Amino acid sequence: MPTFETLPRFDRDWKNLRAQQQAAFRKVVKEAFVPDLAAADRPFRSGLRVKGVTAHPGVFEMTWDGHGRATFSYGAERIAGQAHVISRRIGTHAIFTPPPGP
Repeated sequence: MPTFETLPRFDRDWKNLRAQQQAAFRKVVKEAFVPDLAAADRPFRSGLRVKGVTAHPGVFEMTWDGHGRATFSYGAERIAGQAHVISRRIGTHAIFTPPPGP
């Protein structure tokens, strides 16, 4: 079973999701993401649309709902042979928009 941690930004994003969105994300993680992590002999299923984030090497995005997106990276294994997933952001496509700056 993979291990997970969340970054503070993910936690803040999570609090802004509606309960229905949180439930949808949990369902996708349980029924698709975790089983695909465990199946090392094949890639993630196409419906998750997991791909690298171009501007951030080592960061991946996945689709968890029509407009729902989440980003993650991998950390050092905490249990030998099991992936350690670091959840970074969650929300809509807006999570990919850089914050305004000078």
